Amino acid sequence: MEQFIVSARKYRPNSFEALIGQDNIARTLKNSILRGQLAHAYLFCGPRGVGKTTSARIFAKSINCLHPTEDMEPCGTCESCLSFAEGRSYCIHELDAASNNSVDDIRNLTDMVRIPPQIGKYSVYIIDEVHMLSASAFNAFLKTLEEPPAHAIFILATTEKHKILPTILSRCQTYDFNRISIPDIVSNLRQIATQEAIEIEDDALHILAQKADGAMRDALTLFDQTVAFCGKQITYTQVVQNLNVLDYDYYFRLTEAARNGNHTDALLLFDEVLQKGFNALHFLSGLSSHLRDLLVCKHEASKALLSLPPSVVVRYEEQAAGCSVKWLYQALSITTTCEAGFKQAGNQRLLIEFALIKWAMLLNEVSEPVIPKAKPTAAPAPAPTPAATPEATPKAAPAPAPKPIPAPNPAQQGPTLRPGGLSIKAMLAQAEAEQQVEQSKQVTEKEAFTQADFRNSWNSYIELQKEKNRTSLAAALQKAELFFNLEADNPSVTFFVDNASQQDWIRKKNLPEMEEFIRKQLHNSLVRILVELTPELEQQAAKPYMPSEKAKQMMKDHEELRHLKTDLELDIK
Repeated sequence: MEQFIVSARKYRPNSFEALIGQDNIARTLKNSILRGQLAHAYLFCGPRGVGKTTSARIFAKSINCLHPTEDMEPCGTCESCLSFAEGRSYCIHELDAASNNSVDDIRNLTDMVRIPPQIGKYSVYIIDEVHMLSASAFNAFLKTLEEPPAHAIFILATTEKHKILPTILSRCQTYDFNRISIPDIVSNLRQIATQEAIEIEDDALHILAQKADGAMRDALTLFDQTVAFCGKQITYTQVVQNLNVLDYDYYFRLTEAARNGNHTDALLLFDEVLQKGFNALHFLSGLSSHLRDLLVCKHEASKALLSLPPSVVVRYEEQAAGCSVKWLYQALSITTTCEAGFKQAGNQRLLIEFALIKWAMLLNEVSEPVIPKAKPTAAPAPAPTPAATPEATPKAAPAPAPKPIPAPNPAQQGPTLRPGGLSIKAMLAQAEAEQQVEQSKQVTEKEAFTQADFRNSWNSYIELQKEKNRTSLAAALQKAELFFNLEADNPSVTFFVDNASQQDWIRKKNLPEMEEFIRKQLHNSLVRILVELTPELEQQAAKPYMPSEKAKQMMKDHEELRHLKTDLELDIK
Protein backbone atom coordinates (compact mmCIF):
# COMPACT_ATOMS: atom_id res chain seq x y z
CA MET A 1 0.00 0.00 0.00
CA GLU A 2 1.44 3.36 -1.04
CA GLN A 3 2.12 5.74 1.83
CA PHE A 4 -0.47 8.51 1.97
CA ILE A 5 0.69 12.12 2.28
CA VAL A 6 -1.86 14.66 3.46
CA SER A 7 -2.68 17.43 1.02
CA ALA A 8 -1.35 20.15 3.36
CA ARG A 9 2.14 18.63 2.97
CA LYS A 10 1.85 17.27 -0.54
CA TYR A 11 0.74 20.57 -2.06
CA ARG A 12 2.76 22.88 0.16
CA PRO A 13 4.07 25.81 -1.95
CA ASN A 14 7.79 25.65 -2.78
CA SER A 15 8.12 29.03 -4.51
CA PHE A 16 6.96 32.60 -3.99
CA GLU A 17 4.74 32.30 -7.05
CA ALA A 18 2.86 29.37 -5.49
CA LEU A 19 2.02 31.31 -2.31
CA ILE A 20 -1.71 31.95 -1.97
CA GLY A 21 -3.13 35.27 -0.82
CA GLN A 22 0.21 36.83 0.24
CA ASP A 23 1.30 38.58 -2.96
CA ASN A 24 2.52 41.76 -1.26
CA ILE A 25 4.79 39.84 1.12
CA ALA A 26 6.17 37.63 -1.65
CA ARG A 27 6.95 40.69 -3.79
CA THR A 28 8.70 42.47 -0.91
CA LEU A 29 10.88 39.48 -0.05
CA LYS A 30 11.87 38.88 -3.68
CA ASN A 31 12.78 42.55 -4.13
CA SER A 32 14.93 42.51 -1.00
CA ILE A 33 16.84 39.49 -2.37
CA LEU A 34 17.19 41.05 -5.84
CA ARG A 35 18.58 44.32 -4.44
CA GLY A 36 20.75 42.67 -1.81
CA GLN A 37 18.94 44.40 1.08
CA LEU A 38 18.61 41.47 3.45
CA ALA A 39 17.85 42.19 7.10
CA HIS A 40 19.35 40.06 9.84
CA ALA A 41 15.96 39.39 11.52
CA TYR A 42 12.40 38.99 10.24
CA LEU A 43 9.13 38.50 12.11
CA PHE A 44 6.28 36.72 10.29
CA CYS A 45 3.00 37.05 12.19
CA GLY A 46 -0.60 36.23 11.35
CA PRO A 47 -3.38 33.64 11.83
CA ARG A 48 -2.75 29.91 11.61
CA GLY A 49 -2.40 28.18 8.28
CA VAL A 50 -1.76 31.25 6.10
CA GLY A 51 1.83 30.46 5.04
CA LYS A 52 4.20 31.96 7.63
CA THR A 53 6.54 28.97 7.99
CA THR A 54 6.18 28.13 4.29
CA SER A 55 7.25 31.66 3.32
CA ALA A 56 10.22 31.41 5.70
CA ARG A 57 11.36 28.17 4.05
CA ILE A 58 10.99 29.58 0.53
CA PHE A 59 12.90 32.71 1.55
CA ALA A 60 15.68 30.61 3.11
CA LYS A 61 15.94 28.46 -0.03
CA SER A 62 16.01 31.51 -2.30
CA ILE A 63 18.89 33.32 -0.57
CA ASN A 64 21.01 30.15 -0.56
CA CYS A 65 20.09 28.93 -4.05
CA LEU A 66 23.18 28.63 -6.29
CA HIS A 67 21.23 29.23 -9.52
CA PRO A 68 18.13 31.37 -8.75
CA THR A 69 15.77 32.41 -11.55
CA GLU A 70 15.52 35.95 -12.87
CA ASP A 71 12.71 36.81 -10.45
CA MET A 72 14.67 35.28 -7.52
CA GLU A 73 12.78 31.99 -7.23
CA PRO A 74 14.73 28.93 -6.00
CA CYS A 75 15.76 26.67 -8.87
CA GLY A 76 15.08 23.40 -7.01
CA THR A 77 17.95 21.56 -8.73
CA CYS A 78 21.14 22.89 -7.12
CA GLU A 79 22.86 21.19 -4.20
CA SER A 80 21.47 23.69 -1.66
CA CYS A 81 17.86 23.21 -2.84
CA LEU A 82 18.20 19.43 -3.02
CA SER A 83 19.76 19.15 0.44
CA PHE A 84 16.90 21.17 1.91
CA ALA A 85 14.27 19.11 0.08
CA GLU A 86 15.85 15.89 1.39
CA GLY A 87 16.14 17.20 4.96
CA ARG A 88 19.95 17.17 5.18
CA SER A 89 20.71 20.88 4.83
CA TYR A 90 23.12 22.41 7.34
CA CYS A 91 22.29 25.94 6.20
CA ILE A 92 18.62 26.06 7.17
CA HIS A 93 17.68 25.25 10.76
CA GLU A 94 14.15 25.06 12.19
CA LEU A 95 13.50 25.41 15.90
CA ASP A 96 10.20 24.94 17.75
CA ALA A 97 10.06 27.54 20.50
CA ALA A 98 7.13 25.78 22.16
CA SER A 99 9.42 22.92 23.27
CA ASN A 100 12.72 24.85 23.33
CA ASN A 101 11.80 27.89 25.35
CA SER A 102 14.42 28.03 28.11
CA VAL A 103 17.63 30.03 28.48
CA ASP A 104 19.72 26.87 27.90
CA ASP A 105 18.00 26.33 24.53
CA ILE A 106 18.83 29.90 23.50
CA ARG A 107 22.43 29.37 24.66
CA ASN A 108 22.71 26.32 22.39
CA LEU A 109 21.26 28.37 19.53
CA THR A 110 23.84 31.11 20.15
CA ASP A 111 26.62 28.54 19.91
CA MET A 112 25.20 27.22 16.60
CA VAL A 113 25.05 30.71 15.12
CA ARG A 114 28.84 30.98 15.20
CA ILE A 115 29.26 28.11 12.71
CA PRO A 116 29.39 29.39 9.10
CA PRO A 117 27.31 27.69 6.39
CA GLN A 118 28.80 24.82 4.37
CA ILE A 119 26.84 25.52 1.17
CA GLY A 120 25.50 28.94 0.24
CA LYS A 121 26.01 32.32 1.84
CA TYR A 122 23.68 32.30 4.85
CA SER A 123 22.71 30.19 7.83
CA VAL A 124 18.98 30.72 8.29
CA TYR A 125 17.32 30.01 11.64
CA ILE A 126 13.53 29.65 11.52
CA ILE A 127 12.03 29.85 15.02
CA ASP A 128 8.37 28.83 14.98
CA GLU A 129 5.87 29.88 17.69
CA VAL A 130 8.44 32.33 19.03
CA HIS A 131 5.93 33.84 21.46
CA MET A 132 6.29 30.67 23.57
CA LEU A 133 9.81 31.68 24.68
CA SER A 134 10.06 32.64 28.32
CA ALA A 135 10.92 36.22 29.33
CA SER A 136 14.40 35.10 30.39
CA ALA A 137 14.95 33.34 27.05
CA PHE A 138 13.86 36.48 25.19
CA ASN A 139 16.33 38.58 27.14
CA ALA A 140 19.12 36.06 26.52
CA PHE A 141 18.31 36.19 22.81
CA LEU A 142 18.42 39.99 22.53
CA LYS A 143 22.15 40.50 21.98
CA THR A 144 22.46 37.73 19.39
CA LEU A 145 19.37 38.95 17.56
CA GLU A 146 20.65 42.52 17.44
CA GLU A 147 24.21 41.81 16.27
CA PRO A 148 24.44 38.31 14.75
CA PRO A 149 27.32 37.17 12.55
CA ALA A 150 27.19 38.34 8.93
CA HIS A 151 26.14 34.90 7.72
CA ALA A 152 23.22 34.48 10.17
CA ILE A 153 19.59 35.42 9.42
CA PHE A 154 16.73 34.85 11.88
CA ILE A 155 13.12 34.36 10.82
CA LEU A 156 10.65 34.35 13.71
CA ALA A 157 7.09 33.12 13.18
CA THR A 158 4.18 33.61 15.56
CA THR A 159 0.39 33.68 15.73
CA GLU A 160 0.35 35.98 18.79
CA LYS A 161 2.37 39.07 18.05
CA HIS A 162 1.14 40.87 21.15
CA LYS A 163 3.01 38.41 23.40
CA ILE A 164 6.43 39.30 22.00
CA LEU A 165 8.57 41.81 23.90
CA PRO A 166 8.86 45.27 22.33
CA THR A 167 12.66 44.94 22.46
CA ILE A 168 12.40 41.92 20.14
CA LEU A 169 9.94 43.66 17.80
CA SER A 170 12.24 46.66 17.42
CA ARG A 171 15.05 44.41 16.11
CA CYS A 172 12.97 42.70 13.39
CA GLN A 173 11.33 43.58 10.10
CA THR A 174 7.69 42.69 10.70
CA TYR A 175 5.44 41.14 8.04
CA ASP A 176 1.74 40.74 8.82
CA PHE A 177 0.11 37.87 6.93
CA ASN A 178 -3.57 38.13 5.95
CA ARG A 179 -6.31 35.56 6.15
CA ILE A 180 -6.78 33.84 2.83
CA SER A 181 -9.98 34.88 1.09
CA ILE A 182 -12.73 32.39 0.28
CA PRO A 183 -12.33 32.77 -3.53
CA ASP A 184 -8.59 32.01 -3.26
CA ILE A 185 -9.23 28.92 -1.12
CA VAL A 186 -11.94 27.71 -3.52
CA SER A 187 -9.65 28.20 -6.51
CA ASN A 188 -6.78 26.28 -4.89
CA LEU A 189 -9.04 23.42 -3.78
CA ARG A 190 -10.47 23.15 -7.30
CA GLN A 191 -6.97 22.84 -8.76
CA ILE A 192 -6.02 20.14 -6.25
CA ALA A 193 -9.27 18.25 -6.91
CA THR A 194 -8.48 18.32 -10.66
CA GLN A 195 -4.99 16.94 -10.08
CA GLU A 196 -6.39 14.18 -7.87
CA ALA A 197 -9.15 13.36 -10.40
CA ILE A 198 -11.88 14.22 -7.88
CA GLU A 199 -15.24 15.68 -8.95
CA ILE A 200 -16.63 18.11 -6.40
CA GLU A 201 -19.50 20.62 -6.62
CA ASP A 202 -18.83 24.34 -6.33
CA ASP A 203 -21.24 24.67 -3.41
CA ALA A 204 -19.26 21.99 -1.57
CA LEU A 205 -16.01 23.88 -2.19
CA HIS A 206 -17.54 27.05 -0.71
CA ILE A 207 -18.62 25.15 2.39
CA LEU A 208 -15.05 23.86 2.87
CA ALA A 209 -13.64 27.37 2.37
CA GLN A 210 -16.05 28.94 4.85
CA LYS A 211 -15.38 26.23 7.44
CA ALA A 212 -11.61 26.82 7.11
CA ASP A 213 -12.01 30.44 8.33
CA GLY A 214 -9.18 31.87 6.22
CA ALA A 215 -6.63 29.08 6.85
CA MET A 216 -5.44 27.15 3.79
CA ARG A 217 -4.07 24.30 5.92
CA ASP A 218 -7.46 23.84 7.59
CA ALA A 219 -9.17 23.82 4.18
CA LEU A 220 -6.84 21.07 2.91
CA THR A 221 -7.39 19.02 6.06
CA LEU A 222 -11.17 19.28 5.62
CA PHE A 223 -10.74 18.38 1.96
CA ASP A 224 -8.87 15.16 2.87
CA GLN A 225 -11.52 14.30 5.45
CA THR A 226 -14.29 14.81 2.89
CA VAL A 227 -12.52 12.69 0.27
CA ALA A 228 -12.14 9.89 2.83
CA PHE A 229 -15.89 10.05 3.48
CA CYS A 230 -17.22 10.58 -0.05
CA GLY A 231 -14.62 9.14 -2.40
CA LYS A 232 -14.04 10.61 -5.86
CA GLN A 233 -17.58 12.02 -6.26
CA ILE A 234 -18.32 14.78 -3.73
CA THR A 235 -21.66 16.59 -3.46
CA TYR A 236 -22.83 19.49 -1.38
CA THR A 237 -25.18 17.28 0.65
CA GLN A 238 -22.37 14.88 1.54
CA VAL A 239 -20.10 17.70 2.68
CA VAL A 240 -22.83 19.18 4.89
CA GLN A 241 -23.48 15.75 6.39
CA ASN A 242 -19.81 14.93 6.95
CA LEU A 243 -18.78 18.26 8.48
CA ASN A 244 -22.01 18.64 10.48
CA VAL A 245 -22.73 22.04 8.89
CA LEU A 246 -26.15 23.62 9.16
CA ASP A 247 -27.61 23.87 5.68
CA TYR A 248 -28.58 27.24 4.15
CA ASP A 249 -32.06 25.84 3.60
CA TYR A 250 -32.90 25.96 7.32
CA TYR A 251 -32.29 29.71 7.45
CA PHE A 252 -34.29 30.33 4.28
CA ARG A 253 -37.23 28.33 5.65
CA LEU A 254 -36.99 30.08 9.02
CA THR A 255 -37.03 33.50 7.38
CA GLU A 256 -40.09 32.55 5.33
CA ALA A 257 -41.88 31.43 8.51
CA ALA A 258 -41.05 34.73 10.20
CA ARG A 259 -42.21 36.74 7.15
CA ASN A 260 -45.55 34.95 7.32
CA GLY A 261 -45.84 35.58 11.05
CA ASN A 262 -45.86 31.82 11.70
CA HIS A 263 -43.96 31.45 14.97
CA THR A 264 -45.10 27.82 15.29
CA ASP A 265 -43.14 26.75 12.20
CA ALA A 266 -40.15 28.76 13.42
CA LEU A 267 -40.13 26.93 16.75
CA LEU A 268 -40.51 23.54 15.05
CA LEU A 269 -37.59 24.30 12.74
CA PHE A 270 -35.43 25.29 15.71
CA ASP A 271 -36.38 22.05 17.46
CA GLU A 272 -35.39 20.10 14.34
CA VAL A 273 -32.00 21.82 14.37
CA LEU A 274 -31.44 20.84 18.00
CA GLN A 275 -32.58 17.27 17.37
CA LYS A 276 -29.87 16.90 14.73
CA GLY A 277 -27.23 17.81 17.31
CA PHE A 278 -26.35 21.32 16.21
CA ASN A 279 -25.12 23.82 18.77
CA ALA A 280 -27.76 26.42 19.63
CA LEU A 281 -25.24 29.28 19.75
CA HIS A 282 -23.82 28.33 16.35
CA PHE A 283 -27.38 28.27 15.00
CA LEU A 284 -28.00 31.74 16.39
CA SER A 285 -24.74 33.07 14.94
CA GLY A 286 -25.61 31.56 11.55
CA LEU A 287 -29.06 33.17 11.67
CA SER A 288 -27.49 36.59 12.28
CA SER A 289 -25.14 36.01 9.34
CA HIS A 290 -28.10 35.02 7.17
CA LEU A 291 -29.96 38.24 8.01
CA ARG A 292 -26.81 40.22 7.35
CA ASP A 293 -26.47 38.63 3.91
CA LEU A 294 -30.12 39.44 3.15
CA LEU A 295 -29.50 43.04 4.15
CA VAL A 296 -26.42 43.16 1.92
CA CYS A 297 -28.49 41.85 -1.03
CA LYS A 298 -30.85 44.82 -0.83
CA HIS A 299 -28.40 47.00 -2.77
CA GLU A 300 -26.48 46.13 -5.90
CA ALA A 301 -23.28 47.85 -4.76
CA SER A 302 -23.04 45.84 -1.52
CA LYS A 303 -23.47 42.42 -3.14
CA ALA A 304 -19.71 42.26 -3.52
CA LEU A 305 -19.53 41.67 0.26
CA LEU A 306 -21.09 38.21 -0.19
CA SER A 307 -18.75 35.20 -0.24
CA LEU A 308 -21.27 32.65 -1.48
CA PRO A 309 -21.67 30.39 -4.53
CA PRO A 310 -23.73 31.91 -7.35
CA SER A 311 -26.65 29.49 -6.88
CA VAL A 312 -27.03 30.55 -3.25
CA VAL A 313 -26.69 34.25 -4.10
CA VAL A 314 -29.73 33.92 -6.38
CA ARG A 315 -31.79 32.53 -3.47
CA TYR A 316 -30.67 35.39 -1.26
CA GLU A 317 -31.67 37.95 -3.88
CA GLU A 318 -35.12 36.39 -4.25
CA GLN A 319 -35.78 36.32 -0.52
CA ALA A 320 -34.33 39.78 0.11
CA ALA A 321 -36.75 41.22 -2.46
CA GLY A 322 -39.66 40.38 -0.14
CA CYS A 323 -38.09 41.89 3.01
CA SER A 324 -37.91 45.56 3.87
CA VAL A 325 -34.65 47.05 5.13
CA LYS A 326 -36.38 48.19 8.32
CA TRP A 327 -37.68 44.69 9.04
CA LEU A 328 -34.28 43.09 8.41
CA TYR A 329 -32.61 45.67 10.65
CA GLN A 330 -35.04 45.02 13.49
CA ALA A 331 -34.72 41.23 13.06
CA LEU A 332 -30.92 41.49 13.13
CA SER A 333 -31.17 43.58 16.28
CA ILE A 334 -33.24 40.83 17.92
CA THR A 335 -30.82 38.02 17.02
CA THR A 336 -27.65 39.90 17.98
CA THR A 337 -29.15 40.92 21.33
CA CYS A 338 -30.14 37.31 21.96
CA GLU A 339 -26.65 36.15 20.99
CA ALA A 340 -25.03 38.63 23.39
CA GLY A 341 -27.11 37.39 26.34
CA PHE A 342 -26.93 33.68 25.47
CA LYS A 343 -24.18 32.67 27.90
CA GLN A 344 -25.78 34.48 30.84
CA ALA A 345 -29.25 33.01 30.26
CA GLY A 346 -30.54 30.40 32.68
CA ASN A 347 -32.77 28.78 30.05
CA GLN A 348 -30.88 29.24 26.79
CA ARG A 349 -33.38 27.40 24.63
CA LEU A 350 -36.22 29.57 25.90
CA LEU A 351 -34.16 32.68 25.17
CA ILE A 352 -33.78 31.70 21.50
CA GLU A 353 -37.39 30.60 21.21
CA PHE A 354 -38.56 33.93 22.61
CA ALA A 355 -36.35 35.74 20.06
CA LEU A 356 -37.90 33.69 17.23
CA ILE A 357 -41.42 34.48 18.47
CA LYS A 358 -40.57 38.16 18.76
CA TRP A 359 -39.17 38.07 15.24
CA ALA A 360 -42.32 36.42 13.86
CA MET A 361 -44.56 38.92 15.68
CA LEU A 362 -42.46 41.74 14.30
CA LEU A 363 -43.68 41.00 10.79
CA ASN A 364 -47.33 41.26 11.90
CA GLU A 365 -46.66 44.81 13.03
CA VAL A 366 -44.80 45.77 9.89
CA SER A 367 -47.36 44.25 7.51
CA GLU A 368 -50.45 45.50 9.34
CA PRO A 369 -52.97 46.93 6.81
CA VAL A 370 -53.13 50.69 6.56
CA ILE A 371 -56.51 52.30 7.26
CA PRO A 372 -57.83 53.72 3.96
CA LYS A 373 -58.04 57.46 3.66
CA ALA A 374 -59.62 59.60 0.95
CA LYS A 375 -56.90 61.74 -0.59
CA PRO A 376 -57.55 65.30 -1.88
CA THR A 377 -58.10 65.60 -5.60
CA ALA A 378 -55.53 67.21 -7.83
CA ALA A 379 -57.83 70.19 -8.65
CA PRO A 380 -56.32 73.67 -8.18
CA ALA A 381 -56.59 74.91 -4.65
CA PRO A 382 -59.11 77.76 -4.08
CA ALA A 383 -58.14 81.10 -2.75
CA PRO A 384 -57.33 81.07 0.98
CA THR A 385 -60.37 81.54 3.16
CA PRO A 386 -60.85 81.29 6.91
CA ALA A 387 -60.20 77.61 7.58
CA ALA A 388 -63.17 75.52 8.59
CA THR A 389 -62.96 73.13 11.48
CA PRO A 390 -62.37 69.41 10.68
CA GLU A 391 -65.93 68.58 11.76
CA ALA A 392 -67.39 70.91 9.16
CA THR A 393 -65.51 69.28 6.30
CA PRO A 394 -67.66 66.91 4.20
CA LYS A 395 -66.63 63.31 4.75
CA ALA A 396 -67.50 62.07 1.25
CA ALA A 397 -65.06 64.37 -0.56
CA PRO A 398 -62.79 66.39 1.76
CA ALA A 399 -61.91 69.79 0.37
CA PRO A 400 -58.27 70.54 -0.42
CA ALA A 401 -56.34 71.99 2.47
CA PRO A 402 -56.03 75.79 2.32
CA LYS A 403 -52.57 77.19 1.93
CA PRO A 404 -50.98 78.49 5.14
CA ILE A 405 -51.36 82.23 5.40
CA PRO A 406 -47.97 83.79 6.11
CA ALA A 407 -47.50 86.24 8.91
CA PRO A 408 -47.71 89.90 7.88
CA ASN A 409 -44.48 91.19 6.41
CA PRO A 410 -43.44 94.47 8.03
CA ALA A 411 -41.97 95.64 4.73
CA GLN A 412 -45.37 95.31 3.03
CA GLN A 413 -47.92 95.93 5.79
CA GLY A 414 -46.17 98.88 7.34
CA PRO A 415 -44.59 99.13 10.77
CA THR A 416 -46.35 97.53 13.74
CA LEU A 417 -45.26 100.50 15.88
CA ARG A 418 -46.48 103.97 15.33
CA PRO A 419 -45.75 107.20 17.11
CA GLY A 420 -47.31 107.11 20.49
CA GLY A 421 -47.68 103.30 21.00
CA LEU A 422 -48.44 99.89 19.54
CA SER A 423 -50.67 99.22 16.54
CA ILE A 424 -53.53 97.15 17.98
CA LYS A 425 -54.93 96.55 14.50
CA ALA A 426 -51.64 95.09 13.28
CA MET A 427 -51.36 92.86 16.35
CA LEU A 428 -54.89 91.49 15.84
CA ALA A 429 -54.18 90.84 12.16
CA GLN A 430 -50.99 88.98 13.02
CA ALA A 431 -52.75 86.87 15.68
CA GLU A 432 -55.52 85.99 13.21
CA ALA A 433 -52.95 85.00 10.58
CA GLU A 434 -51.09 82.76 13.05
CA GLN A 435 -54.38 81.11 14.04
CA GLN A 436 -55.20 80.40 10.39
CA VAL A 437 -51.73 78.93 9.85
CA GLU A 438 -52.18 76.64 12.84
CA GLN A 439 -55.62 75.57 11.66
CA SER A 440 -54.30 74.84 8.18
CA LYS A 441 -51.57 72.69 9.69
CA GLN A 442 -54.13 70.75 11.65
CA VAL A 443 -56.10 70.08 8.47
CA THR A 444 -53.09 69.02 6.40
CA GLU A 445 -51.47 66.87 9.12
CA LYS A 446 -54.03 64.12 8.99
CA GLU A 447 -52.08 61.15 7.66
CA ALA A 448 -53.37 57.66 8.33
CA PHE A 449 -51.29 55.43 10.56
CA THR A 450 -51.24 51.82 11.71
CA GLN A 451 -50.87 50.25 15.10
CA ALA A 452 -47.26 49.42 14.19
CA ASP A 453 -46.58 53.10 13.37
CA PHE A 454 -48.00 54.18 16.72
CA ARG A 455 -46.02 51.54 18.61
CA ASN A 456 -42.80 52.68 16.97
CA SER A 457 -43.51 56.30 17.99
CA TRP A 458 -44.53 55.12 21.46
CA ASN A 459 -41.23 53.21 21.86
CA SER A 460 -39.28 56.25 20.63
CA TYR A 461 -40.94 58.39 23.30
CA ILE A 462 -40.07 55.78 25.96
CA GLU A 463 -36.41 55.80 24.86
CA LEU A 464 -36.44 59.62 25.03
CA GLN A 465 -37.66 59.47 28.63
CA LYS A 466 -34.91 56.99 29.51
CA GLU A 467 -32.30 59.36 28.09
CA LYS A 468 -33.76 62.12 30.29
CA ASN A 469 -33.54 59.78 33.33
CA ARG A 470 -37.34 59.74 33.71
CA THR A 471 -37.24 56.07 34.62
CA SER A 472 -40.58 56.01 36.46
CA LEU A 473 -42.49 57.38 33.49
CA ALA A 474 -40.62 55.14 31.05
CA ALA A 475 -41.38 52.06 33.15
CA ALA A 476 -45.07 52.95 33.41
CA LEU A 477 -45.40 53.49 29.64
CA GLN A 478 -43.45 50.35 28.78
CA LYS A 479 -45.68 48.28 31.03
CA ALA A 480 -48.93 49.81 29.77
CA GLU A 481 -51.22 47.92 27.39
CA LEU A 482 -52.49 49.94 24.42
CA PHE A 483 -56.04 49.94 23.01
CA PHE A 484 -56.58 51.51 19.61
CA ASN A 485 -59.49 53.38 18.06
CA LEU A 486 -58.23 54.35 14.60
CA GLU A 487 -61.21 56.19 13.18
CA ALA A 488 -60.07 58.47 10.37
CA ASP A 489 -61.52 61.67 11.90
CA ASN A 490 -61.13 60.87 15.59
CA PRO A 491 -58.21 58.51 16.26
CA SER A 492 -57.36 57.78 19.86
CA VAL A 493 -55.19 55.42 21.86
CA THR A 494 -55.93 54.49 25.44
CA PHE A 495 -53.53 53.04 27.97
CA PHE A 496 -54.16 52.04 31.57
CA VAL A 497 -52.22 52.59 34.79
CA ASP A 498 -52.50 50.93 38.18
CA ASN A 499 -52.89 53.97 40.43
CA ALA A 500 -55.10 57.05 40.50
CA SER A 501 -52.22 59.25 41.64
CA GLN A 502 -50.11 57.99 38.78
CA GLN A 503 -52.98 58.69 36.41
CA ASP A 504 -53.36 62.24 37.68
CA TRP A 505 -49.59 62.82 37.55
CA ILE A 506 -49.31 61.69 33.92
CA ARG A 507 -52.35 63.76 32.87
CA LYS A 508 -51.02 66.96 34.42
CA LYS A 509 -47.28 66.67 33.87
CA ASN A 510 -46.64 64.51 30.82
CA LEU A 511 -49.71 64.04 28.62
CA PRO A 512 -49.45 67.31 26.61
CA GLU A 513 -45.79 66.69 25.83
CA MET A 514 -46.54 63.06 24.96
CA GLU A 515 -49.35 63.96 22.56
CA GLU A 516 -47.23 66.61 20.85
CA PHE A 517 -44.36 64.15 20.34
CA ILE A 518 -46.63 61.37 18.99
CA ARG A 519 -48.48 63.76 16.65
CA LYS A 520 -45.24 64.99 15.12
CA GLN A 521 -44.02 61.43 14.68
CA LEU A 522 -47.25 60.29 13.01
CA HIS A 523 -47.93 63.55 11.10
CA ASN A 524 -51.46 63.48 12.47
CA SER A 525 -52.62 66.36 14.65
CA LEU A 526 -55.97 64.72 15.50
CA VAL A 527 -54.68 61.72 17.45
CA ARG A 528 -55.52 61.79 21.16
CA ILE A 529 -53.91 59.81 23.98
CA LEU A 530 -56.08 58.81 26.94
CA VAL A 531 -54.81 57.54 30.27
CA GLU A 532 -57.28 55.57 32.37
CA LEU A 533 -57.24 53.58 35.58
CA THR A 534 -57.20 49.80 35.19
CA PRO A 535 -60.90 48.75 35.38
CA GLU A 536 -60.48 46.07 38.04
CA LEU A 537 -58.67 48.56 40.28
CA GLU A 538 -61.46 51.12 40.20
CA GLN A 539 -63.52 48.95 42.55
CA GLN A 540 -60.62 48.65 45.00
CA ALA A 541 -59.14 51.11 47.40
CA ALA A 542 -56.52 53.33 45.80
CA LYS A 543 -52.99 52.05 46.32
CA PRO A 544 -50.45 54.52 47.74
CA TYR A 545 -48.22 55.82 44.97
CA MET A 546 -46.75 59.20 45.93
CA PRO A 547 -44.29 59.38 48.88
CA SER A 548 -46.77 61.30 51.00
CA GLU A 549 -49.47 58.67 50.38
CA LYS A 550 -47.08 55.87 51.31
CA ALA A 551 -46.10 57.69 54.50
CA LYS A 552 -49.75 58.17 55.52
CA GLN A 553 -50.48 54.52 54.82
CA MET A 554 -47.54 53.44 56.97
CA MET A 555 -48.74 55.69 59.81
CA LYS A 556 -52.17 54.14 59.55
CA ASP A 557 -50.88 50.57 59.63
CA HIS A 558 -48.19 50.88 62.33
CA GLU A 559 -48.91 52.36 65.73
CA GLU A 560 -45.19 52.61 66.59
CA LEU A 561 -44.64 55.03 63.74
CA ARG A 562 -47.46 57.25 64.97
CA HIS A 563 -45.84 57.35 68.45
CA LEU A 564 -42.45 58.09 66.87
CA LYS A 565 -43.92 60.95 64.88
CA THR A 566 -45.51 62.43 68.04
CA ASP A 567 -42.38 62.00 70.20
CA LEU A 568 -40.03 63.54 67.64
CA GLU A 569 -42.57 66.15 66.50
CA LEU A 570 -42.10 65.10 62.87
CA ASP A 571 -43.94 66.89 60.10
CA ILE A 572 -44.58 64.31 57.41
CA LYS A 573 -45.74 65.69 54.09
